[in-house]
Amino acid sequence: MVTLPLDGGTGAWDEFVTRAAESSFCHLAGWRDVLSDALGAECLYRVATDRNGECQGVLPLARIKSRIFGHYLVSLPFLNYGGPLGSAAARRQLAQEAVAEARRSRADLLELRTRAADDLELAVASRKLTVLLTLPSSAEELSRSFPSKLRSQIRRPVKEGLTARFGLDQHEAFYEVFSRTMRDLGTPVLPATFFQRLIVAFPHLVVFGAIYRGDQPLAGGCGFVWRDEFEMTWAGAVRESRTLAANMLLYSAFMEQMITRGVRVFNFGRCSPGGGPHRFKQQWGGVDVPLPWCHYAPGGRNATPSPDDRTFSWGPRLWRRLPLPIANLLGPRLVRFLP
Repeated sequence: MVTLPLDGGTGAWDEFVTRAAESSFCHLAGWRDVLSDALGAECLYRVATDRNGECQGVLPLARIKSRIFGHYLVSLPFLNYGGPLGSAAARRQLAQEAVAEARRSRADLLELRTRAADDLELAVASRKLTVLLTLPSSAEELSRSFPSKLRSQIRRPVKEGLTARFGLDQHEAFYEVFSRTMRDLGTPVLPATFFQRLIVAFPHLVVFGAIYRGDQPLAGGCGFVWRDEFEMTWAGAVRESRTLAANMLLYSAFMEQMITRGVRVFNFGRCSPGGGPHRFKQQWGGVDVPLPWCHYAPGGRNATPSPDDRTFSWGPRLWRRLPLPIANLLGPRLVRFLP
């Protein structure tokens, strides 16, 4: 087995990803340009080939480094999946090379955000999970599957005249809501150019949606369709929309939209077990699925920076106090150092 950097065209890489059973949209080569161009990340994409030059595995990997927050190798930062993909032998070799790079470059942590970690011979930390909901064949069946309280919460914003809109042209409305939500949570926001690049890189996979009261967006989401699954990767709602339950309409509208597209599984995205976002996602009736992310920690850290980390707890408290224009100016410059 020989491993080489991804160089030149990406067609063969994406063809391999499309065929691989355990692949995700995070494995597509387009993320290399998105991460490097929009966030300045150093991307270390590797291909494993056999003696005949046939691709046996791929590993998308990016370096995130700063003096304040540390030095991380992540597959993939800002996303929930990645890690080595391919045959068992290729996966192990690619993981071993990532470990070697972590040692060589003295990274604090290597994190491979895999869906299957059993054959990589690395420590597994299930500190994050997702919730998966199997979608029925119609919106009517979906509504009937919800408890009466949940149906009532979804009807409330509809009675108040709130409406849902979908399409790539909704990315600005989504970002308007998302940037406010992230400031309120005390977290730097990804730059608007990041989401604009998603439209260029993945026009047939990325989905933007927003909930409006008149012309004012109150909630928004962005996610990806991959095979028969949709993941809600980023979502938010403005504070003043809580009494209107705009976030409830957002998720139900996304589910109905996915049913019309023939999607069978709704992935709510990652969260921490037992937290408020986890409880919100559980109420829809899905199943908890741990995310078995693999770690190698030559620098002693066992997780990437998080608002829950006491070492960085001062950050969210300070960030929530910032005026929104200042947060939106500084956030995109800072977030590139927070995988």
